[in-house]
Amino acid sequence: MKRFILLLCLYLPFTTTASEEARARSIIDEMEQLYRGDSSDATITMEVETPQYQRTLKMTGQSLGKELAFFRILSPKKDRGVATLKRDEEMWNYFPKINKVIKVPPSMMMGSWMGSDFTNDDLVKETQLIDAYHLSMTEDKAMYRVTLTPKEQTVTVWGKIDYVISKDPLLPVSQSFYDEDGEKIRELTFLEPREYEGKLMPSILEMTPLNKEGHKTRIIYDAITFNVPGITKQTFSMRNLKSRF
Repeated sequence: MKRFILLLCLYLPFTTTASEEARARSIIDEMEQLYRGDSSDATITMEVETPQYQRTLKMTGQSLGKELAFFRILSPKKDRGVATLKRDEEMWNYFPKINKVIKVPPSMMMGSWMGSDFTNDDLVKETQLIDAYHLSMTEDKAMYRVTLTPKEQTVTVWGKIDYVISKDPLLPVSQSFYDEDGEKIRELTFLEPREYEGKLMPSILEMTPLNKEGHKTRIIYDAITFNVPGITKQTFSMRNLKSRF
């Protein structure tokens, strides 16, 4: 009898933890799908702010599932036509002025995209949070708070990510990124919820690096359409990447 009780005590925390992690995974997966759908087509403004300068980029972005993403800059004129393609675990940039495609190596996925505070990884969501991290969750009446710690095989510079999600409505609020020493390095804030085709989602994503005073980047969704029939695998071809318009 004592042995049975001991085994039961050992077993119950495991099942509770597994259940909590499954719930956290479901919530984070829903947040990751928020801007994607089965497919999506967006027009986006990106504002980069530093102590030295401010710049604004206009771009389009398409996605198909989790594996395919494509971005093309529309303005300013000097950057027009620069494009980024992500297929599965590979990523390329196209620079029309030199008519050259450059593959982004895995070591550069955490590098800045177009001089912004967002990384290549942020842009194409290469690192799927629910697959690459262990999740634990706490909650109160208003918020879920999910702590993500990288799995052993995950290649990342982050020692931990704290993700806050509001319950009503169910929307992302913030992500805080910590290094391996536990120091908070940057914060992503989700702002100004807006309905797109009846779907409520934050219209602004604001990234603030805490180790770079005066730096900030805002991604603004001017418009976004989901489940677009015209978006197919051909949208994410090397031929389309190199096409001029």
